[in-house]
Amino acid sequence: MTPLSHIRNFSIVAHIDHGKSTLADRLIQSTGTVQDRDMKEQMLDAMDIERERGITIKANTVRIDYKAQDGETYVLNLIDTPGHVDFAYEVSRSMRAVEGSLLVVDSTQGVEAQTLANVYQAIDAGHEIVPVLNKIDLPASDCERVAEQIEDVIGIDASGAIRVSAKTGVGIPETLEAIVRHLPPPKGDEAAPLKAMLVDSWYDAYLGVVVLVRIMDGRMKRGDRIRMMQTGATYNVERIGVFRPQMQTVESLGPGEIGYITASIKQVRDTRVGDTITHERRPCEKPLPGFKPSVPVVFCGLFPVDSSQFEDLRDAIEKLALNDASFTFEMETSAALGFGFRCGFLGLLHLEVIRDRVEREYDIELITTAPSVVYHLHMKDGTMRELHNPADMPDPSHIERIEEPRIKATIMVPDEYLGDVLKLCQDRRGIQLDLTYAGARAMVVYDLPLNEVVFDFYDRLKSVTKGYASFDYQLEGYREDKLVKMQILVNDEPVDALSMMVHRDRAEQRGRAMCEKLKDLIPRHMFKIPIQAAIGGKVIARETLSALRKDVTAKCYGGDATRKKKLLEKQKAGKKKMRQFGKVEIPQEAFISALKMDS
Repeated sequence: MTPLSHIRNFSIVAHIDHGKSTLADRLIQSTGTVQDRDMKEQMLDAMDIERERGITIKANTVRIDYKAQDGETYVLNLIDTPGHVDFAYEVSRSMRAVEGSLLVVDSTQGVEAQTLANVYQAIDAGHEIVPVLNKIDLPASDCERVAEQIEDVIGIDASGAIRVSAKTGVGIPETLEAIVRHLPPPKGDEAAPLKAMLVDSWYDAYLGVVVLVRIMDGRMKRGDRIRMMQTGATYNVERIGVFRPQMQTVESLGPGEIGYITASIKQVRDTRVGDTITHERRPCEKPLPGFKPSVPVVFCGLFPVDSSQFEDLRDAIEKLALNDASFTFEMETSAALGFGFRCGFLGLLHLEVIRDRVEREYDIELITTAPSVVYHLHMKDGTMRELHNPADMPDPSHIERIEEPRIKATIMVPDEYLGDVLKLCQDRRGIQLDLTYAGARAMVVYDLPLNEVVFDFYDRLKSVTKGYASFDYQLEGYREDKLVKMQILVNDEPVDALSMMVHRDRAEQRGRAMCEKLKDLIPRHMFKIPIQAAIGGKVIARETLSALRKDVTAKCYGGDATRKKKLLEKQKAGKKKMRQFGKVEIPQEAFISALKMDS
């Protein structure tokens, strides 16, 4: 049993690619937690997608035993967190389970937008913060400048920042000593009733639901009867253990410790992240404050390409929702695409990751509809409705006003690209709030409509700044604007999967782009097909797909011209009739390509 004074719980926070996972690898390796022969890069990134994209998606924990210079042995619980803005929810949960943070800053690049966002979360959670300057082995490294930047921009004393190279292992012993010296030990009372925080839960094919817990007070042993305070459900603890990245069972967990339990919980839905776990016989008085539930920001429809796979898709989505508290879904049907689900995500990367996981882990081919955000419709009778899917929009004559979500975006960009970034934000109906400098880099704060950011804002930002800009945002609330629903009609039939909400001033160019794109994507039929973009009853853009023509006069050689004319007239009448009754087949690929809007 480890005394409280010898436990340290900490997380590693940083911007994307500043070396969090590599630093975690070195800490695990240098303390001998994992044998050298079992060591691999990004030890804690277990998912295929994480390894392939080189990003962290799920926060992962590991327990390390460290023998300090004073001869004492300390237990370090490390949580490696994601850096992407879409997974900020994972970060905020992990922060609540620990007392301190290592702030990793790339000494060649300095403070980025996500560094700021993650540090503020750590400060909100009351953390002690130890700054670490990484990548000192690179020639472009400039520790003095970056330390100064940390002090100017974040306001943390960085004079004693540890200089490390997580790749080569320089500075790792100093980092471990700093964790023991500077981070506070956890507080807790073993004699008090059990109070444990449910940090995360996921589904394991062999063990059922595995729950990650942080014990605040009391002690949890195998065989204990526990109760979840939010749901009121009770379970028997079957197995209890810690991660040394592999699962290792222990007899019990005491205050300040982080570990996992399994208790034949059937569905992850029964375990709410942020819930308080206590003993059934001797419960604690009041639960922990928990986390505020995550609010999905982007919605899109997921449909199976082969409609017979709908049930498989339902299973897949339910299993993924188990592991991901920030992902929501409900069933929907579409005339063009059949049965599917309307899903809510925290951002576009989150959407891509979920889509890739469904296609990969469950082998289901998917169509995703255009991503959209939630609008507030204020009706003339005084009620307010939420609009998730543009296809469900009521008659505009009943609507008083439409409000859309706005975000406050912070963009950090090198000086030479500033003009391009300002122009991009202006084009996306942004309102500039602030512009300051941190060294040679500008920090721009913009008020932007989320609708414009959802499509391809991030990609455009990266391309106009050659990848040097970093971007972070938070939701600011709703504001009224001139928004209209644009429909796409193919052969006078509306295609519900392609309808979208657009700003009145942008509708025409968006409609024209969509029609031109569909003209190239829809195969030609025996009759001509009009492709139109319309707002209400007014067509704002049109393209015509010409008909395939069968040469009906091929068999007429010589003879009277009226014979040819008669055949052509007959063909013309047939085509006219065909256009009335003909069905236009829009291939699935056309949907997928049309929904990838690149302005």
